[in-house]
Amino acid sequence: MASEAKYDEVPTGDAVANGKKDDDAGSGQGVKMQAKLSLLNGITVIVGSIIGSGIFISPTGVLENTGSINLSLVVWVLSGVFSMVGAYCYAELGCMIKKTGADYAYIMDTFGPFLAFMRLWVECMIVRPCSQTVVALTFAIYALKPFYPTCEPPDESTRLLAAVSICVLTFVNCYSVQWATRVQDIFTFAKLLALVIIIITGIYMLCLGEVEYFTWDATETDVTKIALSFYSGLFAYNGWNYLNFIIEELQDPVKNLPRAIGISIILVTIVYVLTNIAFYTTLSPMEVLSSKAVAVSFAARHYGYMAWIIPMFVAMSTFGGLNGILLTSSRLFYAGAREGQMPEILTMIQVNRLTPAPAVLFVALLSLVYLTSSNIFALINYVGFATWLSIGGGVLCLPVLRYTQPNLPRPIRVNLFWPVIYIIATIFITIMPMIAKPVETGFGVAIIMTGVPVYLVCIAWKRKPAAIKNGIINFTHTLQKLMVVVGEK
Repeated sequence: MASEAKYDEVPTGDAVANGKKDDDAGSGQGVKMQAKLSLLNGITVIVGSIIGSGIFISPTGVLENTGSINLSLVVWVLSGVFSMVGAYCYAELGCMIKKTGADYAYIMDTFGPFLAFMRLWVECMIVRPCSQTVVALTFAIYALKPFYPTCEPPDESTRLLAAVSICVLTFVNCYSVQWATRVQDIFTFAKLLALVIIIITGIYMLCLGEVEYFTWDATETDVTKIALSFYSGLFAYNGWNYLNFIIEELQDPVKNLPRAIGISIILVTIVYVLTNIAFYTTLSPMEVLSSKAVAVSFAARHYGYMAWIIPMFVAMSTFGGLNGILLTSSRLFYAGAREGQMPEILTMIQVNRLTPAPAVLFVALLSLVYLTSSNIFALINYVGFATWLSIGGGVLCLPVLRYTQPNLPRPIRVNLFWPVIYIIATIFITIMPMIAKPVETGFGVAIIMTGVPVYLVCIAWKRKPAAIKNGIINFTHTLQKLMVVVGEK
């Protein structure tokens, strides 16, 4: 899909005219992304990407498929453990293959271009745009809730605000990596404050003896439905691998990547479990199942005229989560384009801001397309199936590389027991829901398989007619001028 033309890669514009680049560009370092992210930035990227909409919408999905509150709490804990095992495996892969793109890069080095493209296609067509749409819709619902305290916000208003939030953060991520990470830092601390308020309230209610809802009553016995509950639980943890996507921008990745992953996931697991416990000290299973905004229902019972602070904090939380997805998603498409598996324009960097602006815009446009639907739980099921199928493929790279390339430098060496367990669990949570929801998962499989003809025509077919090649070159050149972007030097 990448054109075969090479363009002038000398930076132009005001930065060059003045004989220097702006603060984002640095001095004398060429047109490329730089390692600016510290350990704290890495932690906030992961925590900010994980804690978004999931903790505020997934309790309903988990409880619906587990039946009882106690089993739902078990699913939340196991989802955290499952994510930690996967992150542990990714720590070895990330320190061994230090390329932007995370599991896309790992699959490319392990299994070759076809499976790597299929991984990229899954992310491009389902996972990233769907995830961003879900988070944007959740942000809009909570942001509008104070204006509609007794009813649901209008669907049109919700989708319009979701679109505005995507556009605002697209501008931020196109303008400056530092701005994007500052947004991530600020909103990560804001979302943790919101959850701390809920958790402290829950601890107070536990001290008052409010434990009547913590039972095994109505526990689901259908294994396929229990497996489906993990889609909602794991959706809330989705994002633990996002720092791997921007590893080239992380300072001292061998030391900071595993530290950031470990600290972040332990913190998120504790926060998620305590938040769910807090919800269930107050809300009955029926109230949770009937609520589209669990945190709002919780706040209305406890904070009186100050109940508006929770939807405000939740909106801030999801806004930060939306930024984290956009920040890291663009790097995946950038990595794919750099390998020649996506249009060449996505490899390019904005000459003044040194951001992958074309890739950011591409992600945003796909997300806006998915806003034609506002069915959050259907989108979550699509994301869950595609995500864990793909990440399981990424983890499979670890034992394969141990066998095929034993001499690769491995600053971190994971016991092979963990990737084997992870792969088995991944098979379980992808196969079982196909039985429970055959239509939705079948539709997901159909979307994934559309990548096969795309690969054959756009990647494998090398001898394209001159007219097609020239058309691609001219289109790329036009976009290059419009966005003032050049290839990385």
